[in-house]
Amino acid sequence: MDPSFEAQLREGDVVFTERDATLLEAIREHGSLNRAAEALGRSYSRSQKRLGALEAAFGTLVERTRGGPGGGGSQVTEEGKALLNRFERLETGYAAVASVTETVIEGTVIDREGEIAEIETAAGPIRALVPPGSEQVQVGIRADAVTLHDPAEAPPTVGTSARNRFDGSVESVTPGENVGQVAVDIGAETPLRALVTARSRDRLGLEPGRDVVVTFKATSAQCTESAGAAAVE
Repeated sequence: MDPSFEAQLREGDVVFTERDATLLEAIREHGSLNRAAEALGRSYSRSQKRLGALEAAFGTLVERTRGGPGGGGSQVTEEGKALLNRFERLETGYAAVASVTETVIEGTVIDREGEIAEIETAAGPIRALVPPGSEQVQVGIRADAVTLHDPAEAPPTVGTSARNRFDGSVESVTPGENVGQVAVDIGAETPLRALVTARSRDRLGLEPGRDVVVTFKATSAQCTESAGAAAVE
């Protein structure tokens, strides 16, 4: 579960690493570069210089406010959050190469639109890639394709490519040094499993009983004909 890897994103001569992602997450959590550096035990001046180098390469990652009643602070921009999400997908992708976990959910095809079908399952409708002619299917969902959200920050159902969205509750968390695995009860016969970085686990406060919203794309859910389909026919 913890392959030996070091995820990196490169833009020109600047390389975004785990250490940089940790700094951005700390700014996101503490609302200030100064407080983030202090919490991480790092030099403020070096952190500021590093942030400047990252922004010169990757764009505006942090929005700063000065003075005022609240004393100013720093907030991670949407561009910064997108960079963090991109880095986390890279990390979970590396982990998936070493160990891919797939959740399998039984269902019945109730509607089709080209290669994408709507499948009725115990958890509710799932949109997935389905072979022509299949009716009783098993939906396979890769753990590295599942994203977990705080319910208050979850994207809307409309206007996002992650068309599958479920309210769930964390059943278990298997931590890892870089990437761990979370099992979520979404009402199916088996819990849905997701690969989650240590940063996301801490930021979302993932522990048994925690409510989350689960999303995944229809193209990341692939179906095979159910073993019992022939017997039913």
